[in-house]
Amino acid sequence: MGELPRHIAVIMDGNGRWAKKRLLPRNAGHREGLKRMISLSEHAFGRGIEYVTLFALSTENLARPQEELGALFALFRKYFTENLERLKAKGIRLKVIGDERLLPGDIWALARSGEEETAGGKSGMLVLAIGYGGRQDILAAVNAAVRGGKEVTGEEFSALLSTGGIPFPDLLIRTGKEKRLSNFLLYECAYTELYFSDKMFPAFTNADLDRALESYAKRDRRYGKI
Repeated sequence: MGELPRHIAVIMDGNGRWAKKRLLPRNAGHREGLKRMISLSEHAFGRGIEYVTLFALSTENLARPQEELGALFALFRKYFTENLERLKAKGIRLKVIGDERLLPGDIWALARSGEEETAGGKSGMLVLAIGYGGRQDILAAVNAAVRGGKEVTGEEFSALLSTGGIPFPDLLIRTGKEKRLSNFLLYECAYTELYFSDKMFPAFTNADLDRALESYAKRDRRYGKI
């Protein structure tokens, strides 16, 4: 197998549809998605990938029914409460990106506490995008640059994004049949390789991730050059 990506990003789509197909409530799909998220990220780090960014909740998702959002918020609380020791034991740093104004404050308090507790990890970084939107993040960075009162370079602008300091993704994987970015890492994914799977996220196995990595390894990344 050829070179592995240093950084993979995953749009974890299809939890609700996975549950509906099995005549289960959508919340059951989100619970299974959380389990799959933990296993998939651990498998990726085990393969030697340094950065894993997961799209857990978009700004657009916040228009969903309150019952579903409440269940999602409960899962986030559960994750931050129960999984930090796993991350610390494996040397994985946690970073959470998104608009803090859009989610309950206690979730962000748990997220920031988790970032502090895992800050010493040296084996990789797990980035969770919660209440995140790519356009919104770009606009916030533009406004920050304007407030700075001077033109910025591409490197300086990248540092103003919520992903500042993190290498751009080499490979973006989207499950759930859809073939679009859906407002995820729009600036960062300008030259990212894309991989789409028809499987719903709870059914996207570690072996499926391996197949995505094999596909990536066969690609020739020229960045506009010959």
